[in-house]
Amino acid sequence: MATNRPAALTTGAPILITGAAGEIGGVSRSMVDMLLGQGQPVRAFVRQDDERAHSLRQAGAEVFVGDLLNIADVTAALKGVRRLYFSMGLSPYYTDAVGLMAAATRAQGDIEVFVNISEYEQSFMTVDKMTAPEEERRSRLGGLVTDWSPQQRAHWVAEQMLDWSGVPTVNVRAAFFVENPILTWLALEPLSDGELRLPFGDQRFAPVASHDVAELCAKILLDPAPHLSKAYHLTGPELKDMHGFAEDYAAVLGRPVTYVPDDVEVWNKTYVDNSVLAGYPHIAEHLKTLTRLIAGGRYGGVPDQLETLLGRPSKTIRWALGHHPRIQKLAAGR
Repeated sequence: MATNRPAALTTGAPILITGAAGEIGGVSRSMVDMLLGQGQPVRAFVRQDDERAHSLRQAGAEVFVGDLLNIADVTAALKGVRRLYFSMGLSPYYTDAVGLMAAATRAQGDIEVFVNISEYEQSFMTVDKMTAPEEERRSRLGGLVTDWSPQQRAHWVAEQMLDWSGVPTVNVRAAFFVENPILTWLALEPLSDGELRLPFGDQRFAPVASHDVAELCAKILLDPAPHLSKAYHLTGPELKDMHGFAEDYAAVLGRPVTYVPDDVEVWNKTYVDNSVLAGYPHIAEHLKTLTRLIAGGRYGGVPDQLETLLGRPSKTIRWALGHHPRIQKLAAGR
């Protein structure tokens, strides 16, 4: 009997990975290496033909240089593709890019799976909750904000568009990454003085390692049928307060690290508004909203979904910090 179940492997058809020129250790770049390592042809979508594109070619990927906001480029990148992973950096045009990719995949008509990297917050974002009275929203979001960031809203709209498109989609809703700038490069200056300065009080949360998210997404791309039309909510395996985080930083850096709590708005002004991020309001507002949500306790809980899906224990915070290039550089004294 004929079946529409996608085969475990699609011989000869490249897997399209967008956002592939991201930082080494990021989800897209890690997925390229993982898929190539399993003998799968990969088409890496990049914005510029630079040293990062050269590195992808050296790894064995086919590099497609284009613009996710250009429907002709998106359509050309999809030619011959049956499976794709969509990611794009924080951008006020994020929903435009998802909409164009959804339209192009729908028009092509033979896409087996569209793996969409989304956000953990989507599990809290329903029409009823987003349209509740202001004080109810503030209470639900931890007391410091009444609305989600523009980027979080963009992810919500993106999921709606993918649902409406009818394209076979898997939404991977990842929690706060260990590799997030808040925990890595924005924390570097005080860390060099032995201080972990963050505005999270005594809150506990469980960030996820990008390596684990990459491995799960690659696994879905290689055998999509069990995952179609599902949404996965992923956190890391350890629910810790910032004193526990400080112990992990200390172990990786090989020196004492003490947690010094900051006021949320003071921290945002010092480390976001006074950084290069001030020139990117969309990114800055997203990071500041994240700090307010975490400080308000919106990221507690450690579901075991990621470990179950991977079939192995999830990577720890300490492991992810130890494999982050910026943290490694600080540990080496450079």
